[in-house]
Amino acid sequence: MNRRTFLKESTAAGIAAAGVLRGAAPASVEAQRQDGRAIVLEPAPLYELSPYLYMQFMEPLGATDGSVEAAWDHGRDAWRDDVVEVTRELGPTMMRWGGIFADFYRWREGVGPRDSRRPMLNLLWGGIESNQVGTAEFVDLCRRVGAEPLICVNFESDGRKQYMNAKGIVRTGDAKEAAAWVAYCNDPGNAERKAHGQATPFGVRHWQIGNETSYDKNGFDVETASQKTVAFARAMRAADPEIQLIAWGDSGWAPRMAEVAGEHVQYLAFHHMFDPDSPRQPVLRGEMYRRDPDAAWAQLMTAWQTTDTKIRTVRDNLGARRIPLALTECHFVIPGRDRGDVLASWAAGVSYARILNNHQRHGDVLKIATAADFCGTRWQNNAVIIPMPKGNNRAYLQPVARVMQLYRRHIGSHAIKMTAAPDGLDVVASRRADTLYLHVANTRRTRSVTATIQAGEHAIRSGRVFEITADPAVELSYLNSGEVMKTVEKPFTRDGAWEFPAASVSALELEIGAP
Repeated sequence: MNRRTFLKESTAAGIAAAGVLRGAAPASVEAQRQDGRAIVLEPAPLYELSPYLYMQFMEPLGATDGSVEAAWDHGRDAWRDDVVEVTRELGPTMMRWGGIFADFYRWREGVGPRDSRRPMLNLLWGGIESNQVGTAEFVDLCRRVGAEPLICVNFESDGRKQYMNAKGIVRTGDAKEAAAWVAYCNDPGNAERKAHGQATPFGVRHWQIGNETSYDKNGFDVETASQKTVAFARAMRAADPEIQLIAWGDSGWAPRMAEVAGEHVQYLAFHHMFDPDSPRQPVLRGEMYRRDPDAAWAQLMTAWQTTDTKIRTVRDNLGARRIPLALTECHFVIPGRDRGDVLASWAAGVSYARILNNHQRHGDVLKIATAADFCGTRWQNNAVIIPMPKGNNRAYLQPVARVMQLYRRHIGSHAIKMTAAPDGLDVVASRRADTLYLHVANTRRTRSVTATIQAGEHAIRSGRVFEITADPAVELSYLNSGEVMKTVEKPFTRDGAWEFPAASVSALELEIGAP
């Protein structure tokens, strides 16, 4: 989407309400609407939904979580086959390389012959990174799984002096180095890339300048970061004028960053990593969620509100300025043996469904978003879990990833409005041509909810329902990953009421036509 189209659509649309559909007999339509049994949709297209609402974030996490190193088969010099296979199942639309890791990452250490690549200290997460996975390997994974690569550059270490030097080795990177990385990836005639055996450009179109820059009081202030963002943007765009750039805009920085650097960038980034537990009476941390399933469920069902507050704060800070937003990191952070065992439960899957629904509601301005990190060896905040040691254990999708996979594969091109839905259903809707798509989370832990679906003056001709349902207490592991939380396809009967099972997440595809 270009800037002109975005401004036109987002200004006209605003934030739409969520929605769901179901075909109903004409004589009972008004009665069902009034007694709350109907999901009522207005099928007119509103704003365009970005394909990048289901991105993933990949960062070498050192000794804390063997994400990149564990996904790489050092014996074969290749990505683990099971990781590639399960990532294809997940189907992320975009993958991002580097978070705070970018503050001390020198990209040239991860290109060229592997036997000459220099290992590096992971200054934040601990351990040694082999650099066997670098630019070419990351882009290769993206292409193999159908994801668009997004690279976060070393933004002069975001001003953080603790990352600028390690054992006498300079770890900070300037605008010239960032521009050289763009050229390495995208310039058809780049001699350095060709010398490494890569004749074809990588075509990396999305780049981020600055990562959590505002989170460290010892780093850049907003004025310094804004001016440096302009310098980086000019240098990087000189290497490739077609790239899309993301600047940092969290912690109240969005207005000033937009004012200073807005004409040079296409997005403003912010993050939201939060503990959804109650600070006064925690029920989610450690194994506490097993003691009181009702309380844990109730707490998880309200987690989306915290994310909604964060998104609204950033967009409200912009005022009249209209610039797309990029939520390039977002996930729960729950203390526990593995920083949140509850994240392996289906209750967390339904909770994340509500967060993803809310991302779509903000889709007029939110154009890049995620709800999990990509992969790792623990139940931390990841979409893909990589069991270690490998053996016969294969990588598998966490509950949040099951929902991301479901929504990602069944979504329209434009949001549509929902004006009513039965209590207990969290619904958003979209449209592509004559197909309506609904994402529905039943927030009732033990009760199903039945609803008819009304699509304005249109009749629902046919449809399919893709459903995930499980006991909220069921937890995923490598032992049962192929048996639980599987997506089941069901036919949608034209004039019947649809029953959404307790604690379920569903995606509906409905074909509409004239009455």
